Amino acid sequence: MFRLLLRNAKERLRLFLSECGRRARVLRDSLRQQPDRIDPSLRFVRGLHYGYWEREARGLKLLKEWLSPEQSAQYAAKSYFEVTGCHSGKRYRISHGTAMNIHELDGAGRPRFGWCFTPKGYLVAGDVMLAQKIALETDERAALAVANKFPVPTGRRNTVLDC
Repeated sequence: MFRLLLRNAKERLRLFLSECGRRARVLRDSLRQQPDRIDPSLRFVRGLHYGYWEREARGLKLLKEWLSPEQSAQYAAKSYFEVTGCHSGKRYRISHGTAMNIHELDGAGRPRFGWCFTPKGYLVAGDVMLAQKIALETDERAALAVANKFPVPTGRRNTVLDC
């Protein structure tokens, strides 16, 4: 008797969770089709920042105005662009994002390690990437002096380490 009740409860839970997943996918897909539309009635929902998409669009517009034609094409195609440090001449890849989005590149264009520095305050991704671009191109040493360095996965798995 108990096993039958447990089996029924398990099946109902499975059906409920699959229906929730289906509804979440439908909601996600509908929001992806309308990325710039936020219902004003949701502005008081905790965690939802009213006007976020407008700020994000303005930040990206400003960033694109500052990018060179090559950087702009690279960003449009791959969601990142490369800059050259003013002091060392090293190449850095700035990916779309607000943190841990800068990678120092080796001669072959592969990431060696990452750098993380952001301006103070809450800024959208376009504004943060623009500040990072300007910092690396005008005062690389000062930018890296306050940055946190982090390792970048190389993509190699199961390699034997020489100890």
